Amino acid sequence: MIQRSRAVFEPFPPHLDIQEEVRASPRFEFAKRIPYDSINQYPREVLELFVITHVVKLGLPLVITGFDKCLDKSLFSEKWLQQHYASQTYDARDLGKRANLPLTLGHYLKNMSILTDPITSSTYARSNIQRLYLKDIDCPDEWHKALEKLIPSDFFYLNQSPLKGPKSPISQFPDPPQTPQGEVVARAGDLMGCLPEAMRAQNLMCYIGHEGTYTPAHQEMCASLGHNLMVEASDGSYEHGKQTRPGSSIWLMTGTQDRRIVSEYWMSMLGHNLDLENHFAQLNAWKCAPFTTYVVEQNPGDLILVPPLAAHQVWNRGTRTMKVAWNRTTVETLEMAFDEALGNARMICRDEQYKNKAIVYYALERYSELLRKAPASSHPEVRTLQEDFHRLFIIYTDILLSESFSKKSPAAKNIEFEKFESNITCSYCRCNIFNRFLTCPWCVGEGDDTYDICMDCYVLGRSCQCISKFKWVEQFPWKQLTGRHESWRQQIIAFEQGDRDPKIKHPPTLLVARSELGRKSLAEICQEQMDLRPWVDYKQPKEIKAATPSEDEGSDTDSRARKRRKSNGTKAPSGKGRCHMCKTSECLWKLAACEKCNLYYCYGSLFRSFDMLPLDAMQRPHWLCPKCRKICNCSSCRLDESMKPHQPFNILLGHDTRKIADPRSVESLVNMRLSNLALLKTFGDDNAGRLERLRRDEENRRQQQLAENDIHVGFDSPQAESVNDPPLAVFENQLPGIPIDPALELDGSFMGLG
Repeated sequence: MIQRSRAVFEPFPPHLDIQEEVRASPRFEFAKRIPYDSINQYPREVLELFVITHVVKLGLPLVITGFDKCLDKSLFSEKWLQQHYASQTYDARDLGKRANLPLTLGHYLKNMSILTDPITSSTYARSNIQRLYLKDIDCPDEWHKALEKLIPSDFFYLNQSPLKGPKSPISQFPDPPQTPQGEVVARAGDLMGCLPEAMRAQNLMCYIGHEGTYTPAHQEMCASLGHNLMVEASDGSYEHGKQTRPGSSIWLMTGTQDRRIVSEYWMSMLGHNLDLENHFAQLNAWKCAPFTTYVVEQNPGDLILVPPLAAHQVWNRGTRTMKVAWNRTTVETLEMAFDEALGNARMICRDEQYKNKAIVYYALERYSELLRKAPASSHPEVRTLQEDFHRLFIIYTDILLSESFSKKSPAAKNIEFEKFESNITCSYCRCNIFNRFLTCPWCVGEGDDTYDICMDCYVLGRSCQCISKFKWVEQFPWKQLTGRHESWRQQIIAFEQGDRDPKIKHPPTLLVARSELGRKSLAEICQEQMDLRPWVDYKQPKEIKAATPSEDEGSDTDSRARKRRKSNGTKAPSGKGRCHMCKTSECLWKLAACEKCNLYYCYGSLFRSFDMLPLDAMQRPHWLCPKCRKICNCSSCRLDESMKPHQPFNILLGHDTRKIADPRSVESLVNMRLSNLALLKTFGDDNAGRLERLRRDEENRRQQQLAENDIHVGFDSPQAESVNDPPLAVFENQLPGIPIDPALELDGSFMGLG
């Protein structure tokens, strides 16, 4: 089996001069910083627009400095934690052993110098150094309340109405209208706040670390917008009879627009899967990377805003650092989550704590009620709320379309109803299930532990060992969901009619949208697959092998194919077909059949050789195989001069999802444990060329997104080409009527910075 070499963990030295590293590394640059003092000098709309443009649309990190001037030093301190939470027990993460160690907070804080002192310039690389990181612990309520009064309400945790928060910059517009109940008609700063309280993910967390502790490279969950404020750090004074080292944290970050090339670089060059969040990259790996790395040395009072889907890793320095972190969900991050992040998380079976589909539903309910009760108004905040309402409605339409049955809908008696309480997750990928899913009536464990599978996983070939004969379950009456869709559609039409723009195209009804879809829905595919896939008696389970080549990936694909043809012949047994790519004979339900030439391709070969998921073939009523598309990369087709063999863009290192999924699970279509390294070896395994192709694709995609968002980035010389400082035109185009201070020009002096 071909193995990709993996980069090993290499700690940062205590004497690292990050300023010099940035100066000496062409692809390193410091992230943009703006001072806290200047926030109140400008209308909240300017600050909010700058953050949306810079952090979300351009996907670049931002640092707001100077919060330490306003933090209560007696509250945000090691002494205060000792006095009030010393006896509280938490799980400290032993990074070396990758295990949790229960410790009281008082014991951990008191002994941080003991953990730090052994790490010196000559010993920091030793493998036996103990690194205990107190991470993901609940933020004290006292800190929560204090920060709520300090952080701009637009950016704080779970805020439903930024305009009425304890800390809201003054708006240059008149107060927006209110409902008869006194609710301000404005969009929420964090859509998580629209969920019922019991359904919300509690993600206001604290992180306390010492020299040598770290967070591996990762992306924020569900493409959310990350916030991290260092509230306190050791300053070199004496504590508990020992002198401390000044504390800070080094952040190495990427931009959202580089996410695909970053992921590929992690796999092809470092040998790790970025989505698994298990590798802290060496400093030299960042220096050699083919993308820009944004560097932040975080000190007390620095609030870092992390762009959605941007990879980043953190290294703690000194005796102690204490940080508070939270995430926000916005319309923009939801769109990214459904387009990309949730699919990636499902592939590696990362549980979805944020309940994104439920957020869409409940946010629409809340916004609809606000707009229905609000008096007619053209206030900018109301217009923005209406725009967000429409964008959420588009996501909601896609959700309903994916759950729509075919014309042969199951009878009502065959659909079980389970009231939605947000507590049902997929037994395989652990994603949160919003409405319809499949459950196995046979595989019921102790305590009524049912085996529930989401539609996405079932289409991928994941299920319990029974494979078929599942029962449908829904958590909302379908008429309720479709009724909400129509009423919300009528609201949007009313908004658009008020604009009196004849060019505006009203959103279609659900039936029209379904007819215009042009492909099968996810639920319809599940219906078809349950008819095709056999049922296996769970009392007498049979091994269900995925339709993949031999486990011996190190052997030559072409010679293996020739050997099988010689021994088994070219004709597959009755009821089976032979994969054109790997020559394996499989049951027809494990193969995708081409409508034009009747060739078969197993789903494992499509996945590894053509970057194609089973859904891509199943959802097309008239699917054409790679050979008919002239992109087949099998040994025989590569000899055909008319072919342009598809070269996979991404390396698949292989990930054993069975270790995470429910023990009753099987993979029947795609074996995720197998990689595509053997195929890439056939193409020469040109990592540099593949990364360059990705870089060009990303640049084209980025330019397209800038054009779609009407963001123009122009520069006088190649040396000045950087999107780190968005031009004045961004704000003039996006929010007309707001006076823009000259400090927003491209000289980097936004809000007094310069």
